[in-house]
Amino acid sequence: MAELGGIMVALITPWTDDQTKIDEGRLQEHIEHLIKAGVHGLVPGGSTGEFTTMTTSERKQLTELCVKFAAGRIPVVAGTGSTSTAEAVELSVHAKEAGAASVMVVPPFYDALSLEELHEHLSTIHKASTLPIMYYNIPAASGLKLSPEELAGLSKSGVKYMKDTSGDAPSLTEMLVANSDKITSFNGWDTLTFFGLAAGAPGGVWGAANIIPELAVQLYEAVSVKGDLKLGRELWAKAWPICKFLESHNYCAAVKTGVELTGQATGGLRKPFSLMKPDLQAELKQLIANAGVKTV
Repeated sequence: MAELGGIMVALITPWTDDQTKIDEGRLQEHIEHLIKAGVHGLVPGGSTGEFTTMTTSERKQLTELCVKFAAGRIPVVAGTGSTSTAEAVELSVHAKEAGAASVMVVPPFYDALSLEELHEHLSTIHKASTLPIMYYNIPAASGLKLSPEELAGLSKSGVKYMKDTSGDAPSLTEMLVANSDKITSFNGWDTLTFFGLAAGAPGGVWGAANIIPELAVQLYEAVSVKGDLKLGRELWAKAWPICKFLESHNYCAAVKTGVELTGQATGGLRKPFSLMKPDLQAELKQLIANAGVKTV
């Protein structure tokens, strides 16, 4: 199986207008747009995909649809994290059967696990699904902050990749410099994208790529492929204000609002969240336009 790399989109989940179900047509249209822009992978069912508002059957459906619409052109990393090991196993086994390349597992949230419990949780998922795990390192949500050594040690429990949404640049650097032989680390904190690529991350799992996929790919190619930091800085100067805005508000609401502003219907968000109010929409629209992306 090919190694993951490049710009992997932390995918939104488009709903029907009443938010009662996944809108297959909107999802397919969005995926086609992203693939045409040159992205390198899809990561559905994560935080940006509103997985906490979905039923188990909907999460399975989402994985199946993404694999179907990607049609082998780019890999799908299915979000299968849960507060229950049994449900995470069920979703991960299903992801394997559906054709996902990997599973992204956020550790059980609400009550933080011990390191021993985390290893058991991940090992159980890996043994059942046989898929490589992308560990979703997001201490702010999971309550579990691990040292670089502890993160690297997760490789013993089936973890091959990591999405680092810690915002801890020194820790990410240590993973990239000293532990790349154990786990391949991707940046997952929007405003650290340029830093992560320049520091040696082989790509990023990036929610903003739903809005600015072409710019995201250009940045990756400039910094990671060509090593052109001058061009990379110029591109980053366009993307960074958008990233800062997204991280300064409800992230998923901001991303979906941004997608709507580029002309793609998303169905809004499931309650208790909603798209941004007009004043914030206007601010985001200007930032997107400043980045050279067409808005409606």
